[in-house]
Amino acid sequence: MKNIVLTAMAASAVLVSCGTVQSLVQNTFPYTTNVLVSTGVPADKEVSSTATATNVQTWFGGNNNAKIKDVRISDAKISVASPSGGNLSAFKTVKIYVSSSGTGERLVASRSNISSNSSSLNLDLNDTGFLDEIVKSSGLTVRTVYELKNQTSSDMNIKVALNFSSVPAK
Repeated sequence: MKNIVLTAMAASAVLVSCGTVQSLVQNTFPYTTNVLVSTGVPADKEVSSTATATNVQTWFGGNNNAKIKDVRISDAKISVASPSGGNLSAFKTVKIYVSSSGTGERLVASRSNISSNSSSLNLDLNDTGFLDEIVKSSGLTVRTVYELKNQTSSDMNIKVALNFSSVPAK
């Protein structure tokens, strides 16, 4: 009985320490871009804005030998960059896609039926599997698709912030 308890405690300690080590070596790298929502954008129509993720490419873009693996989206958020005091009440839906040269586009985050009067909103993450091929390829592109409930009374800049997470490759 004493051996079973000691074995269980030792196994628990090993499992907890492995999880701790993995969380210590896990990398997180951000990507941000701004999307201009003009006053001329009609309501109830999907609009798309595309940006090349140059800051992600600086870290390992186009380097298939980058020593990372298991890349996923760990966080996705939109917020009003301008006008000051603006809110997201005009938005109906938001979808975020990523792709790169030679890869298909993947939906990584979205939110439907937005009913927020706040200036920022966390998006729901889509389980797209690992994004290693996309992130390690050159020309990582992020496409934001949105639909408004009603037209905005002034131009808005919306900040899109994505956090990618990965672990070191052997």
